[in-house]
Amino acid sequence: MLFIDWNPSIEAFRIGSFAMRWYALCWLIGLLAAYFIVRRLYIQQKIKETLFEPLFIYCFLGILIGARLGHCLFYEPDYFLSSGQHIVEMLIPIRFLPDGGWRFTGYAGLASHGGTIGLIITLLLYVRKTKLNLWTVLDNIAIATPITACFIRLGNLMNSEIIGKVTDVPWAFVFQQVDMQPRHPGQLYEAIAYALLFVIGLYFYRKSPQKVGTGFFFGLCLTYIFTARFFIEYTKEVQEAFEASLPLDMGQLLSIPFVVIGILCMKGGKWMTWLAQKV
Repeated sequence: MLFIDWNPSIEAFRIGSFAMRWYALCWLIGLLAAYFIVRRLYIQQKIKETLFEPLFIYCFLGILIGARLGHCLFYEPDYFLSSGQHIVEMLIPIRFLPDGGWRFTGYAGLASHGGTIGLIITLLLYVRKTKLNLWTVLDNIAIATPITACFIRLGNLMNSEIIGKVTDVPWAFVFQQVDMQPRHPGQLYEAIAYALLFVIGLYFYRKSPQKVGTGFFFGLCLTYIFTARFFIEYTKEVQEAFEASLPLDMGQLLSIPFVVIGILCMKGGKWMTWLAQKV
C-alpha cells in the first residue's frame, strides 16, 4: 500500500501540434541553470563577459554529442556499428524503417559517461580559443554541473527509464509503463545525490573561492558523482543484456577511471601543471 504508482504523461505541455516532453524540459532547465550559475561565477571572478559567451555552445554540443556517442559505443556497439545506416542513426536522431522510409525518434539513448568525456573535450577546445586557465574553467563548470545532472535524472524518472531492480522497500515505484512490479527509483536516488553535491560545491566555493583554478572542484565533482553512480548501480537493472555476464555493469566499469582522475585532481600536484601547459 505504500508503493508509489508512477505513470506520468511524457508530455509536460502541448500547444497545438507542438508538445514539450518532460525529458526535454528537464534537460533545458538543467542547462539554463548551469548557464546562469557559471555566468555569475565569471562575473564574481572578473572574467571578461566576451569569454563567457561561447561557453554555453561548447558545453551543449560536447554533452549532447558525447552522451549520444557514449550510449551507442558503450551500450549498443553491435547495432550501431553493424551498417552504414545504423551509423547514420547514431549521428542523426532518426530510425530507418524496413520499407525504406524513416521516422524521427529523437536521441533515445544518452550516456552520462560519454557526456562527461564530450564535455571535457569541448572545454579543452574552449580553453585553446579563449586562453583561459584550464583548471579555472573546469572548476567553474564543475560547480554548476551537479544541478544539470540532477534535472537530467528527473527527466529519466518522468520517462520511466533506467529503472531499478524489484524491491519491497516502502518507497518503491511501480512503473506502470514498464511493468506492475515495485522497483527502486534509481533515477531519483541519483537526482538527490547530485542535488546534494550541488549544495556541497556551493558551500566549499563560498568558504574557499580561492580554490577555483586548483582543480579541487573538478575533482570533487568527478569523485562524488561517479562514486555515487557506482553504488547506485547496484539498485538498477542492467540496460543491456550483455551486462548481466559482467562482474560489474557497464556504468560501474566506466565510473572507476573517473573516480581515480577525480581524486588526483583534488590532490593537485605537479602533474596538473604539466597537463595544463600541454593543453
